[in-house]
Order: sequence, then structure tokens, then C-alpha cells
Amino acid sequence: MSYTKEHKQKTRQLIVETARVLFNRHGFAGVTINMVMAEAGLTRGGFYNHFKSKDELFSEAVSSFLMGRGAIWRAEAGVDVSKPCRETARHMIEGYLSKEHLGDRDGQCPMIALPSDVARANPQVQGAYQDLLLAMTSLFEQSLESGDQPCREKALSVAALCVGGMVLSRTLPDSSLAEEVRQAAYAQARRVINL
Repeated sequence: MSYTKEHKQKTRQLIVETARVLFNRHGFAGVTINMVMAEAGLTRGGFYNHFKSKDELFSEAVSSFLMGRGAIWRAEAGVDVSKPCRETARHMIEGYLSKEHLGDRDGQCPMIALPSDVARANPQVQGAYQDLLLAMTSLFEQSLESGDQPCREKALSVAALCVGGMVLSRTLPDSSLAEEVRQAAYAQARRVINL
């Protein structure tokens, strides 16, 4: 029995989103193809109709965040990427560095959930991760006044504060220190953009 192109695309998207969540929960090494396919309600054999390897799936799971779960997250945070301004930057900083985002392990940005895994991954995965950073940086850069000389530097600084603050907060066992780090990153990110 052959499936329609639409069915095949929906199945691929299901596999990617299932894998993205599992990678967030368990990391790359802690997830198997069998786990992904079982969680998606599919057979292992069907995996190879969509992907050549787990590495290819990892790359797509990372890159899918921007227009998948990330787009949902941005809408919920009030981030309108079509209207870059300081208000857009403020919403992005507030949403990204929020307690809700920190607590949403399944929905977290891969830049927070997977930095160590990506550092050891192949160039395609690293490229997908870099694209996420560049998208965030671009949003901050476009949100700053065009007459501001160091826009790129400020945008990269704010992105580093957002991601770094959340990575540290996620990994600290002392919840009061984790909260202090998150709050400090938030305050500094706002200062950099003069909010």
C-alpha cells in the first residue's frame, strides 16, 4: 500500500517533533530510533523511509524548532517577528528568560536543552543550531535603532545572555541560585538593549 505525499510529510513531521521532545528530555545519546518510533506510534522499519540516520533526524529536530514549537512559543510570548522594534525585543527577552520557558523541558529551545550534545554533533546539527542563534540575533539586531553602531555586538550579547542564563539555570541544582542567574541574565539583557 502506498501513502500519499501529504501522509508521508505528516508522518515525517510527527517523527521530527517526537524526536525533538525526546532529545530535550534525554539528550542525543539517551534516545534511540526505537524510542522515537515507539513514542510516535510507528514501527522502526518506517524510520528509514524518512531518514538515513539518527544524526539526520537530530539535525532536523534542531532546525524544526524555529518554525515549529518556536513559532508557537513566540506567538504565546507576544513576539511579532514581522514588526521588529524594542517592544519585540522586550517580549523576546521576557519570554525566553521566563520561568515558564525554563520549566517547559519538552518545549524548550534546543539552544538551552542541547548545547553539549550539539557541540559533539556533526556539522549539519551544528549548522542547524547556529541558524537558531542567528535567527535570535537577527531579531534583536533588527529591533535596535538602525543608527546604533554596535547593533550586531549588542544583539549577540543579548542572545548570549538569554541562552547562557537559561542553560545555567537549567543545570543548577540550587533553585535559588538558578533563579538568581535567570533574573540577572534578564536584567542585563534589558540593560544592553536599553529597555
